Amino acid sequence: MSISSNNPKLTTRVVLALTLLATSAPAQMNNGVMSPPANTRPPRLENVGIEQHLDAQVPPDLTFRDEAGKTVKLADYFGHKPLILNLVYYNCTMLCGEALAGLASAMRLVKFDVGNEFDVVTVSFDPRETPEMAAAKKKDYIGRYGRPNAASGWHFLTGQPESINALTKAVGFQYQYDAKTNQFAHATAIMVLTPQGRISRYFYGVDFPPKDLRMGLVEASQGKIGNAVDAVLLYCYHYDPETGKYGAMVANILRLAAAVTILFMGTFLFILWRMDLSVTKKTATKTKYAQ
Repeated sequence: MSISSNNPKLTTRVVLALTLLATSAPAQMNNGVMSPPANTRPPRLENVGIEQHLDAQVPPDLTFRDEAGKTVKLADYFGHKPLILNLVYYNCTMLCGEALAGLASAMRLVKFDVGNEFDVVTVSFDPRETPEMAAAKKKDYIGRYGRPNAASGWHFLTGQPESINALTKAVGFQYQYDAKTNQFAHATAIMVLTPQGRISRYFYGVDFPPKDLRMGLVEASQGKIGNAVDAVLLYCYHYDPETGKYGAMVANILRLAAAVTILFMGTFLFILWRMDLSVTKKTATKTKYAQ
């Protein structure tokens, strides 16, 4: 069982469960059995959610195995480009596949290329999963993404409980195993990291707006990728940790509009001045020859 959340103000814990429960009264009878209060979390979802740790350092020395079975450290992916980190488990029958598909779809709509301007690290939080399973997922989603060099930039990892626990704790990813269903209850999000492995942005859900993803990567890159248009967008839009989205900064937009208006008017007046000067010179020349 999996859940998806878009509200970190509630530490993104079990928003779907709370929504379902909120439709009932504080205490109701159901076939003669007293229902729990609407604000009570089901036992299987008590420890599920995402707690933002913005600017926290992802531990670089944690070891995992990549899709080829090679032992790697997270530090192997740090130091060069911004990264997208997402936590899934490959046997998930619900949201993990949707989250990976949503990420691949969003990245296709961003001009930056995986393997060139940024990398992606997908980590399974189920210690029972194997590099063979990671390789199968990589083949699938690299194919969906469909761009050259992606295989060298999108990494699918598995690991031991110690590394998984340390990573999930560092990024605030909280999940819970349900032995009855043999599945994990978890939220869905991606984290954008700086090249040094610090958490820059969280984006929630399974659909990621390409504009937000691009701006998050530009910010995390510390100016190493992007162009003048991105700089303008980042001036006009501001990341809101409560929603995990970029919103318009009205004051900055007004300032920019005023600056553009002044520039336009100044250019217009300069052109008029030059035209007037040209006419004056021509008139003076004609008068000189007439004399």
